[in-house]
Amino acid sequence: MPQLILASTSRYRQELLARLRLPFEAMAPEVDETALPGEAPAALAERLALAKARVVAARFPGAIVIGSDQVADLAGEAIGKPGTHEAAAAQLRRMSGREVVFQTAVAVVAPGIAAIERAEVRVRFRELSDAAIEAYLRADQPYDCAGSAKVESLGIALLEAVASDDPTALVGLPLIRTCALLRRAGLEPLA
Repeated sequence: MPQLILASTSRYRQELLARLRLPFEAMAPEVDETALPGEAPAALAERLALAKARVVAARFPGAIVIGSDQVADLAGEAIGKPGTHEAAAAQLRRMSGREVVFQTAVAVVAPGIAAIERAEVRVRFRELSDAAIEAYLRADQPYDCAGSAKVESLGIALLEAVASDDPTALVGLPLIRTCALLRRAGLEPLA
């Protein structure tokens, strides 16, 4: 089996990929994640996912490399990782009562293939009080998550609805699409 590498240091993506029970290594892709002027959130996610996979694949030319990126899209504006409590509270106040589209792209780069797919997850936040936002942030501390919420944890209590055809996409790695790309690269997850 060729070497499988996840071009990410995200613990969330590593936990998701581990579900496939394939041996893999995780490596930092060291890619500038700054959006280009006028770049739409979906285009940003796709560009970064492919760039991360390509950077690591250049160091390991015989490997199958997975790159992924997620951008929260609030009415066409990219919402990134908050980093701090204050920024997370501000993000959640802005998203209160609104729909946010999480654009999650996954790319696979391997000998003979460079392919990318994207999953959209539509999330409707309920109306959030400042007290609810504060209680959630103190409990989950989602400062490293695009959109300031962990749906796989207490963040689910912030939401009214989630719509997607790839349920793991919201956590950061769309596994249905990842499996399809791995098969295209010659690696069958069920073999």
